[in-house]
Amino acid sequence: MISSSKLLSKTQIQNAIFSRFYYTNSVDKSTLHSKISTLGNLKQSVVPELENWVKNGNKVQFADLQRIIHDLRQRKRFTQALEVSEWMNGKGICVFSPVEHAVQLDLIGRVHGFLSAESYFNNLKDHEKTDKTYGALLNCYVRQCQTEKSLTHLKKMKEMGFASSPRTYNDIMSLYTKLGQYEKVPDVLTEMKENNVFPDNFSYRICINSFGARSDIEGMEFFLKEMESKSRIYVDWETYAVVANFFIKANLNDKASNALKKAEARLGNADRTGHNFLISLYASLGKTSEVLRLWNLEKEACKRYINRGLYHYVGISGEAW
Repeated sequence: MISSSKLLSKTQIQNAIFSRFYYTNSVDKSTLHSKISTLGNLKQSVVPELENWVKNGNKVQFADLQRIIHDLRQRKRFTQALEVSEWMNGKGICVFSPVEHAVQLDLIGRVHGFLSAESYFNNLKDHEKTDKTYGALLNCYVRQCQTEKSLTHLKKMKEMGFASSPRTYNDIMSLYTKLGQYEKVPDVLTEMKENNVFPDNFSYRICINSFGARSDIEGMEFFLKEMESKSRIYVDWETYAVVANFFIKANLNDKASNALKKAEARLGNADRTGHNFLISLYASLGKTSEVLRLWNLEKEACKRYINRGLYHYVGISGEAW
């Protein structure tokens, strides 16, 4: 059995996982969503599936296509998601609102680059250029580290009153983070507050990260405390894990352990990514008992047979069981 499993290609294994995921709780296996979601070749066009679905007399609902696009985006199958969006628009399934235009603009940017996204935006009608489409184009610029275009576009958004969302400022903080210009991140958070835009969870986390990246532990702790004091903000496990990681790098092991305990308290039982990340941090601290405890919790909750976090720990410590 083991030898035969080795013969499976990576794509076949992925197909098996995707198939199981989508069919576990589904009675009808012949939906348009299931047909597209289980396509094994990520480079395969989904247009034939869409055309065949209609050709066979099946109805296409706007809500179904929205769900398919959302799912494909979540799984980073952007080319296929763009095909569905363009097909939906071309067939006149619905009249695109600024929301649909923003989604398509984002996908164009991911697949073809910011210049193509820019062209799509420029061809929109004036009433379609809202905070949604402006925001999508800003995100395209940021994703490809177009600093001048990002800042110019942000200025235009401010002039039009479209910079009222924390996501807009988060994009700029993400840009500076990508560029390694961490010292500029806190100024953006300050500007948010001055413009009466309330920072969200990600705003604080990226700011906290900017201090940690510069080994400014005092600044990092200051903004963590400020974040914890905000009743409207929930400090999630990711934030405490980020803080713990920087404490470890600064050899502040007791503070790191406390942050990890707070992270674990906010971690969902079935969150494999979270468990694995905390396991790796405990491994960095050399806390074998905590590694094993979390591994057993994850094994019980997630019912997994292979744990990457455990193997990561074995690789670090050189210990074997």
